[in-house]
Amino acid sequence: MDSSNKIVIALSGGVDSSVAAALLKERGREVVGISLQLWNYSSDVDNRFGTCCSLDDLADARRVAHKVGIPFYVLNLEKEFREEVVDYFTSEYLKGRTPIPCTLCNQKLKFDRLFQKAEGFGIERIATGHYAEIVQIEGRFSVRRGADLSRDQSYFLFNLSQEQLSRLEFPLADLEKSEVRRLAESIGLNVAGKSESREICFIPDNDYAGFIASEVPEAFKEGQIVNQSGDVLGTHKGYPSFTIGQRKGLNIGGLKEPHFVTGISPDENKITVGLKADLYQDEFYVASTNWQLNVSGPFKALTQIRYRHKAAPATITPLENNRAKVNFDEPQLSIAAGQSAVFYRDDCIVGGGWIE
Repeated sequence: MDSSNKIVIALSGGVDSSVAAALLKERGREVVGISLQLWNYSSDVDNRFGTCCSLDDLADARRVAHKVGIPFYVLNLEKEFREEVVDYFTSEYLKGRTPIPCTLCNQKLKFDRLFQKAEGFGIERIATGHYAEIVQIEGRFSVRRGADLSRDQSYFLFNLSQEQLSRLEFPLADLEKSEVRRLAESIGLNVAGKSESREICFIPDNDYAGFIASEVPEAFKEGQIVNQSGDVLGTHKGYPSFTIGQRKGLNIGGLKEPHFVTGISPDENKITVGLKADLYQDEFYVASTNWQLNVSGPFKALTQIRYRHKAAPATITPLENNRAKVNFDEPQLSIAAGQSAVFYRDDCIVGGGWIE
């Protein structure tokens, strides 16, 4: 077979990437499966249900590769994952921000490193089980939302380069999740009924504060909880335990209305709270902007500020130094620094950046 027919599939051990591998093989592609070993779970004693990238997932990926009939390799990136994703996650929380480790992992590891490995095999193209589609518009590559909007993962792919997008394939672009499950069953894949990975892989119990405390215990010390006027309402045991919009865990009783975290001040070890109305804003800035499509001057786009946020109309103004200003038509709830804002036109990513 010629080299253009060869492709690497990123096998996570889940049903999506497994079916993607089977579809590529069925279409006559010469497929090589690669799994990434990212996190050492040997010191954990709880089960790995609901995670991804665990040793059980690697075993599932190996079985899928055998069933589909493709060669399989494991790429150990534990050191790189620790440095580029886990340490980033912790440092962002220490700055009072709310990070998205999955987006950075996609860019730095799941694509950058996979392309390097693929090139070592003499292979130019890579596929994954993402629910999204690569399209070309006016000579530029962009990610379009997948057909199954309830599973759409384009939001996590805004920072991929034109070079990466030109060599990527998403075999599940036109499929609904239910169809993927049925295909897995019909093929006889052992992962057909496997549960979804729902949490950050290195924090499977979803206890972010507990994880950060184990990494940087000195950051957890008593501080003040204040209202919008600066009046002290109570105390907290560590500002990294909180994110913008949080209500639970404040332990400030006796107030007539529910209060939410509206500000985090690491330098003062202080949490500011307010009413839900105080969480709405209509203007913010993004940094490290990546443009998938050409832009010139202000433009209108539907803008998504977190994974489960319903994209809302906004005007985006490109600025110098890869920054942009975003003005929503209507104020939006809980715009949090550290998250990403992704701009869509006709379900295609125009660009995106990290909220300042």
